Amino acid sequence: MTMNSNRIVSLAMALVVTCAIARGGDILVKDGQKVAFLGDSITAAGWGSPTGYVQLIVSGLQTTGVKVVPIPAGVGGNKSNDMLRRLDTDVLSKKPDWLTVSCGVNDVWHGAGGIPLDQYKQNMTQIVDRAQAAGVKVVILTATMIGEDPSNENNKKLAAYNDFLRQLAAEKHCPLADLNADMQAQVKSLVDEGRRQTNLLTVDGVHMNPRGDVMMATGVLKALGLDEAQLAKAREVWLDIPNGWTGKVTFTITEDKPLTLRQYLKLADQTPKENPGVPALLQAIFNNDVRDVLTPGGNEAMEKAKQAIHQKFDQDVNSAVQK
Repeated sequence: MTMNSNRIVSLAMALVVTCAIARGGDILVKDGQKVAFLGDSITAAGWGSPTGYVQLIVSGLQTTGVKVVPIPAGVGGNKSNDMLRRLDTDVLSKKPDWLTVSCGVNDVWHGAGGIPLDQYKQNMTQIVDRAQAAGVKVVILTATMIGEDPSNENNKKLAAYNDFLRQLAAEKHCPLADLNADMQAQVKSLVDEGRRQTNLLTVDGVHMNPRGDVMMATGVLKALGLDEAQLAKAREVWLDIPNGWTGKVTFTITEDKPLTLRQYLKLADQTPKENPGVPALLQAIFNNDVRDVLTPGGNEAMEKAKQAIHQKFDQDVNSAVQK
């Protein structure tokens, strides 16, 4: 059987297992249960930002009446051996009911310092086996892309790691969130619209931007049984989470500009296709506002100008969102 044939079989198995374990609307996680989120820097950021994917999962479940107790366990730079080593301390000792596992990016991305596929298979199998032996239900997440070009060497290598995760989910009867497939599909869709090939779902090719976090959270919630109506309700709530994304703008002074996810996505859709994105659009709005209101006159004039800039900047960002 060819490598492509193996991959097709793997994807088909994943689809069957996910459908069998979580039927739409039949939410697997119950109110009051503890959910641990094991992963690397993507998961750490997923908890650290108000609209990180972990926070969105917790929020999304709550929109269905399921309030969970999150146990964040993402550590930057971690590979499968690191997660296996700290599984007891960071996860099992806290007695979760559920565990999501996001692992594989660093195992490949770190090159010679990564984890070979055969050892990765052993590590991931042990993580699942030990969690299940402790009575913890495991949700397996396929590893997201390494650079938003599916044909690059890292993503080609990562494909075998994700094929194994799909097989492992089938063998261990774990819900599967096939985030790599979801990410590739969304990147392709955005590229087909004429948008840039880089930084569509990430800030650097690996770590998620707000659109990427929504993609990840949606995939996990779908694996947990939320149907399309429930997912739509969750996404609507996510859009207005305060301070969902913060851009930095500079014009002799540097200021943070918090945006809701709704504002970020609206601006992202409006940026010219050749434009670097939302940060550049915010900077352009800010530069124009500074030029409009900044006048000479010492510190007192500067403070008054800063207040006026803030007010005008808020108004102009809101106007841009309304377009």
